[in-house]
Amino acid sequence: MIKSMTGYGKANLAVEERQYQVEIKSVNHRYLDISIKMPRFLSYLEEEIKKEIASQVKRGKLDVSITFENNDAQAKEIKINTQIAKCYIEELKKLSKQENLLANIEVTQIVKLPDVLSIQNQQKEDKNIQEELIKTVHQATKQLTQMRQTEGNKMEQDITLRIQSIQEKVRKISLLSAGLIEEYIVKLEGRIKEILKTQEIDPQRLAQEVVIYADKCSIEEEVTRLKSHIIQFEKLLSSKEEAIGKQLDFMIQEMNRETNTIGSKANNLEITNEVIGIKTQLENIREQIQNIE
Repeated sequence: MIKSMTGYGKANLAVEERQYQVEIKSVNHRYLDISIKMPRFLSYLEEEIKKEIASQVKRGKLDVSITFENNDAQAKEIKINTQIAKCYIEELKKLSKQENLLANIEVTQIVKLPDVLSIQNQQKEDKNIQEELIKTVHQATKQLTQMRQTEGNKMEQDITLRIQSIQEKVRKISLLSAGLIEEYIVKLEGRIKEILKTQEIDPQRLAQEVVIYADKCSIEEEVTRLKSHIIQFEKLLSSKEEAIGKQLDFMIQEMNRETNTIGSKANNLEITNEVIGIKTQLENIREQIQNIE
């Protein structure tokens, strides 16, 4: 089952006076790397959040943003910074004395001054908050995986077409390789006649040269292994197994290795052209695989 490592998921939840929002962005990465940005008083839930995401996502770099608002009056705490308030009062009294002003200082005026009055969230470890937040994370992650799956389906279609193109090129190489020995015999006979200026050729000597050449340029084993790798790749591509990106990458490396060997051994222009075509398709597939979970 192919999933892209690129995706986005978002979920919102409102319960009574509590509001949650979770956003998840993911890009490709060698392993699963989760970074979470959320209010400090919820940090005790970080491991639970990571476990929930990891249950649905196996690879990728994920940036998770969590916002939480609790408008319940019981969750608010009003604080007055008495030290700062006293400093304001003392300075105002000094100013009043210096400038001969009435020192009629109202409390309501003092609390309006900067940093005197603050309203803070008084949050405690709440089972309801934990369950609601994990539920929101679950929904955002589900949306993320759906987007990754949709993108993965598009990638699978493109990769399948490229694999089919490679299969056709391998078939052509197999047919071309079958005539390499006969072609070499004709060329070798002509070359010997040209050099020795004679029509008589030692059949034993010719047979020895043909055997040496056949052993040197035979690509039958490489073609067979390449076909086998392609079959394994297709099976893996259509399997229900999750997180197959690394396995697909390994198969592409093996296919590339066999293709390089075929290109170096087969002394034939047509085969060389087909090898170049295969390597081009393999490189395109490899680039896409880097973004598969």
